Amino acid sequence: MTTAALDPRAGRRCHNALNTLHSMHYFAPELGKEAGDLGITHPKAVNFAVRAAALGAVGPGTVAATFYNYKYEAVARHVPAVWDTATPKQVLAARARAVDAMLRRLLGEEVVASAELAEAAQLALRATEACSRHARPLYAAHADLPVPEEPHMAYFHAATLLREHRGDGHLAALMSAELDGLEALVTHTATGRGFTPRWQLVTRGWNQEEWDAACARLRERGLLEDSGELTEQGVALRDGIERETDRLDRAPYEHLGAEGVARLTELGSGFVRTALAAGAFPADLIGKA
Repeated sequence: MTTAALDPRAGRRCHNALNTLHSMHYFAPELGKEAGDLGITHPKAVNFAVRAAALGAVGPGTVAATFYNYKYEAVARHVPAVWDTATPKQVLAARARAVDAMLRRLLGEEVVASAELAEAAQLALRATEACSRHARPLYAAHADLPVPEEPHMAYFHAATLLREHRGDGHLAALMSAELDGLEALVTHTATGRGFTPRWQLVTRGWNQEEWDAACARLRERGLLEDSGELTEQGVALRDGIERETDRLDRAPYEHLGAEGVARLTELGSGFVRTALAAGAFPADLIGKA
């Protein structure tokens, strides 16, 4: 029997479905409630604590390095002080409670208990078997966490592992392209696939003057038009970054195989459509406006 070859972009498509579902919890009211019950109320503090908790009680340098596109000073306003409010172990437990409640709300109890979700969890976990810890700090930290028993939580856990595995590789590609954190945000936004500039400034801690300065640097490199659109060279650079990220992230999807990847993508995309229809993200999150 001949095994079907894996499309070079199949892993990216699969990751996009998994990452979209993972990302929903950062905007979920359940996360704000659980974090608030711990005494963490500032939205940035919630974000930094929840995503960094697997690393332990780290300082602002580690968070800025692993998150890449957040302004260091914005991180330092909340880290490491947030660990005086709640321990990483408490934050991880709060995250799990929030994700459980969010998935039940957005997907519905029938989907949460479905054979399809259990199948997706098995496929996603199988893909993670080929992930590598080396030079991937956020992935490695999350890989040390136990796999939840309930299928919907196991699926979220696997989605998180695959998201952070690709993300860590993506940072290497960005550095190779000589884009700093803010320049990476500007160019990604210019593709039309990222958050709006307003969301980027609010969530990442940069101000308009810094954003404009990054745009000026990119124009000097011939990557950005005066209109804010990418130049032909800029499009080529971003495409090259994505291809390099695909290359660095190919192992888990090759391990799963073409049929498994296609099935996981199909299942994951269906879950995302259900969650989006239930209002998973703010309406003004995506776009260029």
